[in-house]
Amino acid sequence: MSSLKGKVALVTGANSGIGFAISEHFASLGARVVIHGRDEADAGKAAQRLRDGGHDAASTGGDLTDPEVCRGIVRFTVEWGGRIDVLVNNAGNTARGYIEDASVEFWDTMMAVNLRAPFLCLQEAVKSMKTHGGGSIVNIGSINAYIGAPNLGPYSVSKGALMTMTRNAGAALGKYGIRVNQLNVGWTLTEGEERVQRESGHDEGWVEKAIGMAPFGRLLTPNEVARAAEYFASDQSAIVNGSVLDVEQYPIGAPAEF
Repeated sequence: MSSLKGKVALVTGANSGIGFAISEHFASLGARVVIHGRDEADAGKAAQRLRDGGHDAASTGGDLTDPEVCRGIVRFTVEWGGRIDVLVNNAGNTARGYIEDASVEFWDTMMAVNLRAPFLCLQEAVKSMKTHGGGSIVNIGSINAYIGAPNLGPYSVSKGALMTMTRNAGAALGKYGIRVNQLNVGWTLTEGEERVQRESGHDEGWVEKAIGMAPFGRLLTPNEVARAAEYFASDQSAIVNGSVLDVEQYPIGAPAEF
């Protein structure tokens, strides 16, 4: 039995895909959920979908490359909910790029969204969690953190660094009852992945090709990731801290460049 009833949760990058699936699943378990999206109007629509289902939800927006936005969305959550019990750092930049020719601007944007934003949101959330007896921070990483495909160089580095931050923060914050864990997510079929694949030049048959590469004959679904996030967010994992769970059908790493 989950213990999310009455918990206040913030999920970043939650307009659609994995982020929305986590938000919807947490809400179904009784959590009060704040949906963040880069576009505030889209975040509002996503939160309304939860309210239409009878759930308690709010929304906030902003570009996470801005440090004040990172801090601000956590403050909004605390003001709205009176506290923050769960932070899910889901928002991510998945742009393709090679180590040998990535520009400084590309690198800095990747690190700002995938590493600095979770760090700043964590910092701000900890202020409230320490005064309320603890909390759970769930970082959404990637199986690419271990190596990654050649065209995911900077992205893979950002997720590897996030994994180290997760473990370090878990060790540092456990004394306050704050747990920090990470899901390294594998290839998941989302609206965002569809967009990225089409922008990368793949035709509409890319899904069939991807499925052909998958050991279990399908890709992950956002709902499967949401259920894994529930484990780390709830008291089901009350004694688990600084851990990384690979939510993937490949034992380690990722398939060859696609």
